[in-house]
Amino acid sequence: MKLTVLGYMGGYPSSTGATSTYLLEKDGYSILLDLGSGGLLTFQKYREVTDLQAVIVSHYHTDHIADIDVLQHALLVQSYFQEEQPILPIYGHTETLDAYESLTHKYTKSEPYIERETLNLGPFFIRFLKTNHPVPCYGMRITDGKQTVVYTADSAYQSSWIPFSRDADLFIADCNFYKGQAGNEAGHMTSQEVGYLASEANVKNVLLSHLPHYGNHQQLIEEAKAEYDGSVYLACEGFTWT
Repeated sequence: MKLTVLGYMGGYPSSTGATSTYLLEKDGYSILLDLGSGGLLTFQKYREVTDLQAVIVSHYHTDHIADIDVLQHALLVQSYFQEEQPILPIYGHTETLDAYESLTHKYTKSEPYIERETLNLGPFFIRFLKTNHPVPCYGMRITDGKQTVVYTADSAYQSSWIPFSRDADLFIADCNFYKGQAGNEAGHMTSQEVGYLASEANVKNVLLSHLPHYGNHQQLIEEAKAEYDGSVYLACEGFTWT
């Protein structure tokens, strides 16, 4: 299983990075976890737009789905050059129905996921956890039977992350705030909270993502490591974990 960070900024893209977009691959099967602003541009540095087998969106805030309609248009354009363009499934929750229905286009189709059910896509098995966020949002635990990745999407601190993330090989965590700030008011976590959760869940590696547009990001690593003894990485475009 291979994960590549394509977008990692919170809220809006910076001059050097897109917002939440992650590419997960195994045995020729490719999934995008969210597709934020600038995410499709970055994706094309690694794969063709027709190389995807599925997209899963955590929620419908723009920094997580801004390039969905761009992808839909790209697939439409590609259909002019191909004899047969397959329909791409885009998985989302149905609690925001109009946004869910917008995932369907000429060459994409909305598909629901359900919190208490396991979604099987190619070599991956995905479970979902509703997060603490101002709008309905779902984090994911993804395994290929050998390794496990947990993606918090957008979430304030909640203790349910501990059992949900237990013994994960990689914990991709919302880290939009520094230690001591009130991240919970905006529905995001601080570096200190991420470190505590990682320690309690006994995860093997932490990747800090959904980063703030201010301050020294290296400070986020130091604050997380004060609570957690394992490896802590800072998300950046092209960061790869296998």
